[in-house]
Amino acid sequence: MLFFSMLLLGAFIGFVGAGGAGVTITLLTVGFGVPIHTALAVALASMVFTMISGAVSHFREHEVVVKTGAIIGLGGMVGAFLGANTSNIMPASTLSFMTALMICMSALILYVKLYQGDWLDRHIHIRKELLSGRKLWIYGLLAGIINGFLSGAFGIGAAAFIQISLLVIFGVPLLKSIGTCMMIILPISAAGGLGYLFNGRLDFTIFLQTLSGLMIGAWFGAKGTHLAPMPILKFCIVAMPTIGGIIMMLFR
Repeated sequence: MLFFSMLLLGAFIGFVGAGGAGVTITLLTVGFGVPIHTALAVALASMVFTMISGAVSHFREHEVVVKTGAIIGLGGMVGAFLGANTSNIMPASTLSFMTALMICMSALILYVKLYQGDWLDRHIHIRKELLSGRKLWIYGLLAGIINGFLSGAFGIGAAAFIQISLLVIFGVPLLKSIGTCMMIILPISAAGGLGYLFNGRLDFTIFLQTLSGLMIGAWFGAKGTHLAPMPILKFCIVAMPTIGGIIMMLFR
């Protein structure tokens, strides 16, 4: 039953073209009663494999700022491992609430980005050139540690937070920010997943069913993305984490 549920969720994620870590965590915990620590471990470990193809594809298209991504990713690995170990000692109820809150915050950022572009342009300065030199290392490692910690502790990819950081702080162009974000999430999810694994939180049976269902479903779902009108896709991208976060908040 878990595999088929993830198959359907994967198809929807692939159709929408957005990350679904938050919804995956909600389905595992609320739908199947999986302990929150195990659900976070499974979500992070699955993310390693679901991000590989996208990151490689963007790299081949030269849509990745490699140096920026590598520096942030390095800090992200440290932060994610620390986050996973912090999560390990948190009470389940507190962790569930914080995870639901993070999912809702991600949804809010996506809403502002997709529906309030004019407001963003007026209130947030987008850096016009790539950050370089010592500032790149300092800001990159700090941003990586912070975003990595959030991902490791609460099992989400933090893509919305990372992409905003790339645009505003590091001057990565919008087109390249997507591929660079995927590059950063790879080491973050790997380090976070290892942190949970070392603490005995990763259930391999649940992990394999989740991963296989999501990957197969996403492959089929992606075939229909071009058939959907853009307003529907935008709505689904925001609605997915919003609904997931609210359900988790109410039924944790």
